[in-house]
Amino acid sequence: MADTGVVEALLRRVEKVDDGVDSLEVATSLELDHQVIVGAVKSLQAVGDVISAELRSSKHWELTDEGREIAEHGSHEARVFGSIPVEGLPQSELMKLSFGKIGFSKAMSNKWIRLDKAHEGGPRIFRTVESIEDQVREKLLLLQKGNASQLEEKEKNELKKRKLLSEVTVKTYWIMKGNSFSTTVTKQETELTAEMITNGSWKEKKFKPYNFEAMGVAPDCGHLHPLMKVRTQFRQIFLEMGFTEMPTNNFIESSFWNFDSLFQPQQHPARDQHDTFFLSDPALAHDFPQDYLERVKKVHSEGGFGSQGYKYDWKIEEAKKNILRTHTTAVSARMLYKLAQQKFTPVKYFSIDRVFRNETLDATHLAEFHQIEGVVADYGLTLGDLMGVLHQFFTKLGLKKWVEVGNSGIFRPEMLLPMGLPEDVSVIAWGLSLERPTMIKYGINNIRELVGHKVNLQMVYDKCGWTDFTFRM
Repeated sequence: MADTGVVEALLRRVEKVDDGVDSLEVATSLELDHQVIVGAVKSLQAVGDVISAELRSSKHWELTDEGREIAEHGSHEARVFGSIPVEGLPQSELMKLSFGKIGFSKAMSNKWIRLDKAHEGGPRIFRTVESIEDQVREKLLLLQKGNASQLEEKEKNELKKRKLLSEVTVKTYWIMKGNSFSTTVTKQETELTAEMITNGSWKEKKFKPYNFEAMGVAPDCGHLHPLMKVRTQFRQIFLEMGFTEMPTNNFIESSFWNFDSLFQPQQHPARDQHDTFFLSDPALAHDFPQDYLERVKKVHSEGGFGSQGYKYDWKIEEAKKNILRTHTTAVSARMLYKLAQQKFTPVKYFSIDRVFRNETLDATHLAEFHQIEGVVADYGLTLGDLMGVLHQFFTKLGLKKWVEVGNSGIFRPEMLLPMGLPEDVSVIAWGLSLERPTMIKYGINNIRELVGHKVNLQMVYDKCGWTDFTFRM
C-alpha cells in the first residue's frame, strides 16, 4: 500500500470534482514526484472500485541541457558575435572558447561575421553588422514558458535538429470516483486466520480478492551450459545456410585420415607426441581404401597432379598409428573421399565436436576443446566465394568488432585430386574453436571457469548478444 497520507490527499482531490483530475496536475499541486501519485493510484485500484483511472498519453516539447544553457546565456552564434570587439579577434583566440567552433560556423552562416585570412597578424574575425537578434534564445524562452503553440512546427524541428529541444511523451492517469468511493481506505485483510474464525471477526472484515491468474514463484531449475547454448546457436546458423551436419562420433582416428590425407608430411611437428595423443591399445589401424592410400603415398613421396610433393620416404607404419583426433578436418576428409566415389554434386558440410591436443594445461588451454568447421565443395570456387560465405556466416552472429577466432582457406589439389574429385572442383573451408567465441560472448576469462561451471550463470545469460564476436582471415 502506498503512503496513507498521499492516498488520502489524492482522494480528497478527487472528492472535490465531478469529472475527474489529472495525476500530473495532482502531483504538481502537492509538490510530489509524479511516480508517487501513480503508486497511490495503483494501490487504490488494488483495493476495489474506490476510483476509476484511465491511462492517457500526451506529448510536449522540453528543452535539453544544452537548450536550457542557451536559454540562460544565449546561442553559440550570439555569444561569438558578442565576443568580437570592433577591432576584430584572432581566429585562434575565438576557437579557444567553449562555444567558439559551433558559434563561428552559425555566425558565418548568418553573415554576422567575416573571416580575413590575409590579415597581417594571421586569420582574424570581424563583425559585419552592428547588432543582432538572438532568435534561437527567444524561441527557447517561449518554449520554456510553455508557449510552444506560438512557434511553427518547422521552427521546433530546427531546434530539435540542433539537439536543443526534445519531444517527450508523458503518461498520466485521469482519475474519477468509483462506485465504492470513499475518502478513507480500510486496509484489506490478506489472510483468514484461525483466530478470526474462532471469534467471528471475519464477518466484519474486508478481504483482498484472490488473484487466481497470478503466477506462482518460479521453481529453481538448471540452465544450459554456455558451451551447449552457443553450440546450438552455431548449429542453427549452419542449418539456416543449407549445410548438412557430418557424423563426428569417432574420437579415435588413424594418422592417415587425420594427417596424411590432408597432405601433411609425416615429419610435421604437429604429429609429434608433444602435440598429439597416441593410443597404446589399439595402437594401429588397418582398414584403408588401398588404391587411395597408394595415391596419397605417391603425392607425398614423388609428387603428382602438378605438385612435386615433399620428396621423402613415406611410411605406412606412421599412417597406421591411432590417435585422438586433433581436428574434425579428418571427418571432412572422409566425407570428401566418399563424395568423390560417386557422381559429383555440390555439397555444404559442417561439424561441431570435440578434438584433442597434448597441450600444457593453463588458464586458457585444456587437453580438449570443441572445433567448429564448415566445408563447401563446388565447381570453380574462389577466395571471393569463401569471403562471401564467411561474411554471411558471421553477420548472423552480429559482426561488429574484429577478434581473431579461427582460420580459413582453400584445400590444396594434392589433397583433393588423389581422392578422385574432378579437377575443376574447389573446396573452401574454415574452422574455429567453440570455446573462444563462448568466452567472448559471456565475458569469461578462464577456461576452467567455462568448463567447470564456476561462473554466475545469471550474469552469463544477462550478457547475451554477439556484440564482440567476429572473424579475422
